[in-house]
Amino acid sequence: MRLSSVRSLRAILFCCSILGLLTSVLRADLVWNAATGWRVEGGALSGLSGAEGGTALDQMNKARADEEAGNTRSAIKAYMRIGFRYPNSVYAPEAIYRTARLHLLRKEYTKSFQAFQTVLSVYPNTKRFNEIIGEQYRIASAMLDGARDRMFFGLLPGFNQRERALGFFEVIVGNAPYSDYAPLSLMNIARGFQQMKETESAIDSLDRMINNYPQSLLAPDAYIKLAQTHAALVDGPYYDQASTKESITYFTDFMLLFPSDTNIAAAEKGLDGMKTMLAESKMRMGDFYFYKRDNFKAARVFYNEAITSYPESPVAARARTRLNEVEAKAAKVAPAAAPAADGAAAPAPAPKKKKFFGIF
Repeated sequence: MRLSSVRSLRAILFCCSILGLLTSVLRADLVWNAATGWRVEGGALSGLSGAEGGTALDQMNKARADEEAGNTRSAIKAYMRIGFRYPNSVYAPEAIYRTARLHLLRKEYTKSFQAFQTVLSVYPNTKRFNEIIGEQYRIASAMLDGARDRMFFGLLPGFNQRERALGFFEVIVGNAPYSDYAPLSLMNIARGFQQMKETESAIDSLDRMINNYPQSLLAPDAYIKLAQTHAALVDGPYYDQASTKESITYFTDFMLLFPSDTNIAAAEKGLDGMKTMLAESKMRMGDFYFYKRDNFKAARVFYNEAITSYPESPVAARARTRLNEVEAKAAKVAPAAAPAADGAAAPAPAPKKKKFFGIF
């Protein structure tokens, strides 16, 4: 019984593969020729036949004629009508694609991106997949760099759309996560957030970049930008040093992973600055306990941490000097208890009795 079931399953899979092969072979392509117009060739499956097929072909030719004549608005309307009326035909994906191209020509970037996205969403097997991803990336990049949609009948530019561009980059990552455009998009997202002063979001994008695409050619840039972005969050030695430590980690990782990168000198300088900052923070804490609280034990701890944080730095040299001062002052302020005459330690004074109401 099991053997027959396996054979049946294999037969079904074989039939499906043959059907898929036949479909791909029979599927028609839409080809443009300036002399003869659009024609269907290369297969028998155009999605339409008879009078309906002829009508759709006539409409495609009319739309292309408007396009060639520069009547972009009329062409867009005609192509959109074809895509809506004949969604399962060979004409629909081409009509929507040409709509996207015309919107781009008119600098209607948002409409163009959305039309391209419609092609990818409804017709994911389109032969234009890579081309469309590239166009979407160029649209998002242009908008991030300040390109604006044309509004008010194409006479005036619209508002800056940096936030929308970041959303478009995220769409590209979702459309083609294994393409070269995905890490590029994440790097642009980080750049956009930095321009908008949203540092935490920029860090998140860079973190996604190095985690999801560690082998990308952009990985070195992502590491050093992460280090520099964390460094930008550092407010000084008196504040929390969590960002300083993160920056040190990414500078160190960059130098270990990419020792021959052209940015190695910048990384060394950045690492020196962050390690100095961390050591200086420990020094300030030690000074507080030493000078303000006379807490020699706490002062020793922080001065030693300053030395450990950056042993070769001038800050470490200061910390060693300060430790000597701590020991000298501690010896003066808290000398050892004088021994008794017979060598035994002097007895501790008896505790005073408490008085009640100042009488007993």
